[in-house]
Amino acid sequence: MKSILTFLCVLTASAAGAQDDLEALLNADEQPEIHYSKYAFKSTRIINGHSIENVSAGVLDFRILHRFGAINGGPYELFGLDQANMRMSFDYGITDRLQVGIGRSNIGKEYDGLVKYKILRQSSGARQMPVSVSWVSGMLINTQRWPDPNRENLFSSRLSYYHQLLIARKFNETFSLQLSPTLVHRNLVPNREIPNDVFAIGMGGRVKLSNRIATTFDYFYVLPGQLPNHRNSLSVGFDIETGGHVFQLHFTNSRGLNERQFITGQNGSWLDGDIHFGFNLSRVFTIRSPKEHR
Repeated sequence: MKSILTFLCVLTASAAGAQDDLEALLNADEQPEIHYSKYAFKSTRIINGHSIENVSAGVLDFRILHRFGAINGGPYELFGLDQANMRMSFDYGITDRLQVGIGRSNIGKEYDGLVKYKILRQSSGARQMPVSVSWVSGMLINTQRWPDPNRENLFSSRLSYYHQLLIARKFNETFSLQLSPTLVHRNLVPNREIPNDVFAIGMGGRVKLSNRIATTFDYFYVLPGQLPNHRNSLSVGFDIETGGHVFQLHFTNSRGLNERQFITGQNGSWLDGDIHFGFNLSRVFTIRSPKEHR
């Protein structure tokens, strides 16, 4: 009789444990999921400025930014095609949230480095987050020879910095919009009337036309009273995705190819035809495979 009671107790405990496991499994299935928004933009740059997107962990993005001369040069300059400026860069995803990069522009023979971190991700479902937020900080160094070799200049005079907060929302599968409050600091400026710190607000957008083609724009508004006779950078273009490439064709009034150049530099007038045709070419390489693929 004692053995029978022991057997019944064990059987009852096992049944109760199995029921608890079943209830836990059912409750797990009922838990709401978190849906993260993806691909607000197809590239880590909209045109000139950064987008909210990062390269994935272990992925290297090799990028060429190419800008021809102004189209108002006419047939003699082949509408700007006789002239060209270029920036090459490498961006690498340390994690899915953290990206680092280096680049070099032939304007001013400037090198630059950046760190980009995704703070928040737009999501729905169990966790509601209406926007994605990232932070970008970069440093630039001008290596061009000084115009006056007899003048003593400090190394720090060659340095500039920028900091950006990227705030973006993908409204639907067709339309995405981003705001980019920006601070550019230049250690050396032409005279005391011009501030070292320049504040600007960037805006960029993307309208998807098909699975592989989208139209884009970006605009950087420099707050008044900082740079005399300054024209803001305005760019419009198209993104074309072809497998591992993202090919961006655009028109812009900015000749510069990094944040110091196109935000605080001397940009042309759209009304006067001082517009540059250019393209951005991106090719990604998987350097370190994700853990789930190893």
